[in-house]
Amino acid sequence: MKLFTQSTVVFVILLLSSACQYNSRYTQRLDSAPTTIPSTIAIQDATPHFEPYRKLKSRAYTVLGKRYFPMDTGKGFEEYGDASWYGQKFHGHLTSIGETYDMYAMTAAHKTLPLPSFVRVTNQINNKQVIVRVNDRGPFHGKRIIDLSYAAAKKLDYLKTGTAPVKVEVIHFDQNNRVTVGKGPTLSYAEYIGIAPSQPPTNTSIYIQVAALSDKQQVANLSKELTLKYRISANTQRTNGVYRLRLGPLVNHKTVNTMLVQLRNDGFPEAFIVTAD
Repeated sequence: MKLFTQSTVVFVILLLSSACQYNSRYTQRLDSAPTTIPSTIAIQDATPHFEPYRKLKSRAYTVLGKRYFPMDTGKGFEEYGDASWYGQKFHGHLTSIGETYDMYAMTAAHKTLPLPSFVRVTNQINNKQVIVRVNDRGPFHGKRIIDLSYAAAKKLDYLKTGTAPVKVEVIHFDQNNRVTVGKGPTLSYAEYIGIAPSQPPTNTSIYIQVAALSDKQQVANLSKELTLKYRISANTQRTNGVYRLRLGPLVNHKTVNTMLVQLRNDGFPEAFIVTAD
């Protein structure tokens, strides 16, 4: 007596094939860096802002036999530990929040922070910093506290070592645009970006200092570039062999606010406001 008909055998083969494809969600067994780096790789930090938490992604979950309980809020959160990074193996697959993972963007994975969250990560070895948007869960190996994207790990300069000791600080925005960084005080948005909340006197000129360099030609080139890009006059002051490049004078406080945010997002995170009578 035949135990299986031909159609039954075909069905079993298809079922096994489907199971293998399901269990092999990723095409790579081990993670790796990309073989080529596209020009679209992020070099600027993620821009923190108010973004509601996804409540459905805040439920307790179990991975590798361990139960995790996501936090209700990330406000006031700081953490020290090792950061790792994830790349090619996960690129193009869905994150825990339901978005497509892009290893060239400034994102990260954390086991219990609310999703999404914005965090500032500081490499404790070289003091380099990056701001990323947490949209995934992990890492679930060893005592690592956060998994950064390939782009973020590249900015912190620990791709070769694989891990680095870091400090993680949540940048929490509420619905009123008040900001709390780690365990620091809650600030207004103007205070957070470095602008005094009060208006400067009407007889005071307002400038934004972009850079302080000792190379005169480098400052001249940068001055020309910024003037063309932002359509604002640039001037340079030399003190003790250091050339301070400033943009301005700016017309009003609102213009200063907008320009400072734009400059910091465009690669000048140390830009700050100066005034002159």
